Amino acid sequence: MKRLRRAVFLLLPVLTVLLTACAKRTDVGGDDSYIYSLNTDRTGLVKITFEFDEEDPLEQAEAILKEMKKPASEIEYTTVFPEDVEVAECEMSGGILTVDFNGAYLRMESLEEKLVRAAVVQSLVRVDGINAVSFSVEGESLKDGDGRTVGLMNADDFVENTASSPSAYQTGTLVLYFANEDGDKLVAQKMDVRYSSNVSREKLIVEKLMQGPQGGDAGPVINPDTNLLSVTIKDRICYVNFDSTFLTGAYDIVPELTVYSIVNSLVEGTEADQVQITINGESDNTYMEAVDLSRPLEEDMDWVAAEDDET
Repeated sequence: MKRLRRAVFLLLPVLTVLLTACAKRTDVGGDDSYIYSLNTDRTGLVKITFEFDEEDPLEQAEAILKEMKKPASEIEYTTVFPEDVEVAECEMSGGILTVDFNGAYLRMESLEEKLVRAAVVQSLVRVDGINAVSFSVEGESLKDGDGRTVGLMNADDFVENTASSPSAYQTGTLVLYFANEDGDKLVAQKMDVRYSSNVSREKLIVEKLMQGPQGGDAGPVINPDTNLLSVTIKDRICYVNFDSTFLTGAYDIVPELTVYSIVNSLVEGTEADQVQITINGESDNTYMEAVDLSRPLEEDMDWVAAEDDET
């Protein structure tokens, strides 16, 4: 009996090693820490186990990107980055991580590039402290096939449409804030909308604000030449990223109306408690020398006209 117990005791470490060796990285359980990789034929994403050992968000991001460059250890997945694609630099600004690649990034085919981008972004935003990710190539902001800046990205930008039809639509009612006739207060306007299931509610709200009000005594608030680069929500903060045209007012209204039309509409219409407005991914900006955009802003209903004041 003693010999049997001794044999079992000696075998336990061996069995532990064997069981560990049999566990596949693609067998991700509900409590497992993971990142995304590409499947073997590079047509989709797959989760693989990965421990977030670093405490600093930037160091964690660098560790993830280094892992994505390693050759795959199992046949169920493949390395994310093509051999010639390299990460040149990573920088953190607030909760925004910018990843700069070498020129080989632009030589990827469209489908592969989108999958690589989805794997990278969805992995990096899992890090506490990283709210959104921006890509650049040799210092220049990444642009899509139409030449538009891709801007900030979050996991929501890569959610697949799971509806029964690719053209499935949702309906709803938005409460949006526009300028009154005097240009010194905001007025609410209810808008019934029908929109694609692929469009997030927060993006829809900003796009409708940019399009302007539907008649009545309300007036537009956002420069019509502005380009919306991205809208994402994380940790109850909505990040709205415009190009630099946003900073140029186009209407004779109080500057605060433009900013708080966005903030109030998003806080009222989404799960966000605050809104961070960025310009080309940067938060160190001031709107019309009047509103500090360097920090997330809360709803401010003092800018909304009382019902008795509305005409």
